[in-house]
Amino acid sequence: MSRQIVLDTETTGLSAENGDRVIELGCVELVGRKLSGNDLHLYFNPERESHEDALKVHGLTSEFLADKPKFAERAQDIVEYLRGAELIIHNAAFDVGFLNKEFERAGLQPLASYVAEVTDTLAMAKQVYPGKRNSLDALCDRFGVDRSNRTYHGAKLDAQLLADVYINLTRGQDALLIDVAPSDEPAQGAAVVAVDLSSFVLPVLTASESELAEHDRVLADLDKASGGKTLFRQDGAQAVA
Repeated sequence: MSRQIVLDTETTGLSAENGDRVIELGCVELVGRKLSGNDLHLYFNPERESHEDALKVHGLTSEFLADKPKFAERAQDIVEYLRGAELIIHNAAFDVGFLNKEFERAGLQPLASYVAEVTDTLAMAKQVYPGKRNSLDALCDRFGVDRSNRTYHGAKLDAQLLADVYINLTRGQDALLIDVAPSDEPAQGAAVVAVDLSSFVLPVLTASESELAEHDRVLADLDKASGGKTLFRQDGAQAVA
């Protein structure tokens, strides 16, 4: 059964190349597209201050992070947890770039060496809703995903929200914790089964005399209202001629 990890990070800033670090990792596991409960949530001491704008977003102070492990201390555990899974990430380039830099510092290979693939839900959403806002907040609002307890951006909470958004994006399911209901449209990637209709005998229902008379009356009213210019009268005249 397929294993997917919905992943999000919080960081000290926007540039891994300029020394910003991962300070929180949140992972939610889906097995067979259902929550398994085998999640991973870690905080890290980045050994540097967060930028002011980043701190306003995540609210993780240096004091709170001071006694947390360094990323390198948990890097191998993270690799083992992620190994072989498909990662589901919103704006994947950002998180993957930061994780690759952290793995590099820890003497490990890039993320792609350990996982099956990375799916970017931002790219998916842009294809489904071109020209619309496709941030995680916007998608939550679009799909009715409750984010009322989201005061700050948190990696674990955002991963949980994204898991629900991902299910909605790919299956049209209203909520992650309920069984998938039948849909009028086939799920993305699902096989469409052809049905042979030749074996069905469909009844033919003919109109009664009163129904035919009412139909003629409506057509006459339409023809009168248009000054005799209705197409069905013209077509009928041409057909008779």
